[in-house]
Amino acid sequence: MSSTAAAGATLTRLDDATRSLVRLSAVLASSGEEDVRAELQRASKTTSHEWIEELLLQTYLFAGFPRALNGMREWRRLAATPASREVAFDYEQIKALGERTCALVYGSMYDRLRQNVRDLHPVLDEWMIVEGYGKVLSRPGLDLGRRELCIVAACAATAQDRQLQSHLHGARNVGVPEPVVTAVLESLREVIPEKRLSRATRLWDRIRNDVH
Repeated sequence: MSSTAAAGATLTRLDDATRSLVRLSAVLASSGEEDVRAELQRASKTTSHEWIEELLLQTYLFAGFPRALNGMREWRRLAATPASREVAFDYEQIKALGERTCALVYGSMYDRLRQNVRDLHPVLDEWMIVEGYGKVLSRPGLDLGRRELCIVAACAATAQDRQLQSHLHGARNVGVPEPVVTAVLESLREVIPEKRLSRATRLWDRIRNDVH
């Protein structure tokens, strides 16, 4: 279960499989079933079925359970047998993995993040680590770099700017090269509204240029 933390070092460029995956992430988070069906069909031709299933599983964290269920329902029409297996749930192991994965994503901001979320509600902090970064984002089958890029796509598509900023930083923190992040945003041009894409691109430009 620890292999995802190896992250985005292999992402030297935006390959076709990853481009399809991040576009699918944006569509799953923001579009209707017809668009989801069409994007799944396109992605299935270029992208690992295991990657697609891992994206569908993590979609509930960033777009809600209904969208994850609807996406998986459409996917089962294309791929009847699950490509990935469930992993046994051990609370302490999952929590430790979650803490490590979250620390990789947030880097020097990790301690501040934990305190800020605890201040909102201690239960949210526990769920973020155990459910989000442990049980879901530390799963094998999809590396952490591509997971972060899919989160960027979902947040850009739904105009979740605070989370988008965090995960743009997160993609860099886990080793995704800046040109790849730029290419990911550009790949969303046809699947999210221009206004939202412009906001995401401006935010990324500020991050790259260290303008605060």
